[in-house]
Amino acid sequence: MPPVREEEDIREFPSLGPLEAQVIQVFVDGGKVLGLPRSIGEIYGLLFISPEPLSLDDLVEQLGISKGSASQGLRALKTLGAVREIEREGSRRCHYQADTELKRLVGGFIREQVRPHLESGQSKVARLNQLAGGESDPELQAFFKSRVSQLEYWIGRARIVLPLLQKVLGE
Repeated sequence: MPPVREEEDIREFPSLGPLEAQVIQVFVDGGKVLGLPRSIGEIYGLLFISPEPLSLDDLVEQLGISKGSASQGLRALKTLGAVREIEREGSRRCHYQADTELKRLVGGFIREQVRPHLESGQSKVARLNQLAGGESDPELQAFFKSRVSQLEYWIGRARIVLPLLQKVLGE
């Protein structure tokens, strides 16, 4: 059974048609799963469904978001490799277009979001091992050490799987 959507989850975009609004919602929902802000999903969704590159002002106007939010979202999407800047003849403004290559999107997400967490996770596990070893109750110490060992195993497996995933996707 699909989750019931709260009214506040669905935004209206008066200047856009129902198809554009639904595509935007698809990316908002996908971004939510990945822990990304709503505005990032909205910006990417609009750029994805737009036949022409859009400027920052176009995004602000069509999505009804602040210039700061649009600027921050574009910066995040560029870092992930999800959008690129397009130069348009006769215009001094930057325009943006969605990159639709799955390998770049997944690769950027892994590089910018997942890998840093794995790196910091490894150093945290070393500290957890120290803390577990300092537990005075032998049963609790054994339990803590087994859980920390499980975390260490998961991080090790992720470090093996992520490069393979990137290779499969061609990045």
